Amino acid sequence: MRMLILALALSPAMAIAECPAPPDVRSEMLNLIARSQAAKTYTDGRRASAAMWEVWLRAPDAAAQEVLDAGLRRRDSYDFAGALAEFDRLADYCPAYAEGFNQRAYIHFLQEDYEAALVDLDIALGLQPLHIAAQSGRALTLMNLGRIDEARAQLLEAVENNPWLSEAALLAEGAPLGPKGRDI
Repeated sequence: MRMLILALALSPAMAIAECPAPPDVRSEMLNLIARSQAAKTYTDGRRASAAMWEVWLRAPDAAAQEVLDAGLRRRDSYDFAGALAEFDRLADYCPAYAEGFNQRAYIHFLQEDYEAALVDLDIALGLQPLHIAAQSGRALTLMNLGRIDEARAQLLEAVENNPWLSEAALLAEGAPLGPKGRDI
């Protein structure tokens, strides 16, 4: 009975296979970071950002891709409990794949469980230090936890890697992560 429940919980491919190690995408990400930093127009900057997402959303195998896509569909339809279950499955099946943890962190963030989001973001960044979306997500999470100096530092790193992030507006003067006020 227990094996039947396990088999039903996993896709057929996941029930009999182990997740392969994610490919090393460091050089691909460094090229995309350089492309975003060199972009002269908003359109070119956003193209580089979209290409980064294509890399992060490339799962290690077809079974992991199926679960990731199912979680994204559930997230997009506001089924956060269902999305969380899918991302839990993905993290269990592919514990070396950063995007499973990044997406699970996003669900926690949307549910205002910032401590849980921070744990998953730290795992994602430990696995994929150049995951700029996880960097900016971590900054937003730290901001919501009231850890403003850490949030500012994290967002500055993310924006240095991709100056076209919409979150960069949070660093403007008078914004929540903007420069500290000056004494008179």
